[in-house]
Amino acid sequence: MAIEAYSLRTLPDFVGKELGVSGWVRVDQPRIDQFAECTGDHQWIHVDPKRASAESPYGGTIAHGFLTLSMVATMAMEVGIVPADARAGLNYGMDKLRFMAPVKAGARVRCRVELMSAEDKGGGNTLIKTRNTLEIEGEGKPALVAEMLAMLIQ
Repeated sequence: MAIEAYSLRTLPDFVGKELGVSGWVRVDQPRIDQFAECTGDHQWIHVDPKRASAESPYGGTIAHGFLTLSMVATMAMEVGIVPADARAGLNYGMDKLRFMAPVKAGARVRCRVELMSAEDKGGGNTLIKTRNTLEIEGEGKPALVAEMLAMLIQ
């Protein structure tokens, strides 16, 4: 989605402001299982619903932390962090990441995005930092807070 008046030229006007909130996305067991297959991380707390129901402090399986983190980029793009007048936005890294609460299988999450900084790097490149808060529907604590970097290409 486009953010009104948000462009490479107006980025400084948006620093310190919320850019938007993505839609809700369900983190169901098939998604968790697919992530386990892709990464080789088959810990029982993620992929064994029967054992997790009996032994997990969460009453069932939970998503991998890195699964939830991997969902942030798509949700931030949905919000519109790459201005329409940019040719591209490239992942550039992270400054800080904290996993705050587990995402239980079947829960829905969404991402709240704030622009923290925009730094002209010359040659038409601008480095932005966003604070991405992955909220869990009905929960008081977010799943994670990530300060992510993206290079915007003019």
